[in-house]
Amino acid sequence: MYVRSFQLSDYGAVTELLETVLSDDCYELTMSAFARQLSWDSDLVLVAVEQGEIVGMIIGTIDNNKGYYYRVAVKREYQRQGIGQSLIQSLKQRFEQRHVTKIMITADEHNEKVLPLYEKLGYVASDFFRSFQKLSIVAG
Repeated sequence: MYVRSFQLSDYGAVTELLETVLSDDCYELTMSAFARQLSWDSDLVLVAVEQGEIVGMIIGTIDNNKGYYYRVAVKREYQRQGIGQSLIQSLKQRFEQRHVTKIMITADEHNEKVLPLYEKLGYVASDFFRSFQKLSIVAG
């Protein structure tokens, strides 16, 4: 398994992954944020690939020198194998390369179940950004 930047040819596979893993409400919000982030900075959208198949993805954004993990999704049959961790760590490296001053996790009702994964990686409650606004940040 390896992690790389999203490519336009990944769109169908990523859309299918999100549609399969996320609830309907979460899918709609995520697709809107996904489209906006691609138009701002596609280097902050990463995919995990296993034997040529996209098995996970993460969306991040940067605002005012803060990096935000927005949504991470892994195919059900690949969950609990370290793929989410790899995606989070790879995006963290991107944030660090861009000299963000703080990394936050966007916490909403749709991703409460993955917050323990972030905690396992050393993030604490003060790193969780609880907002009910849609991702509409201008990337920096």
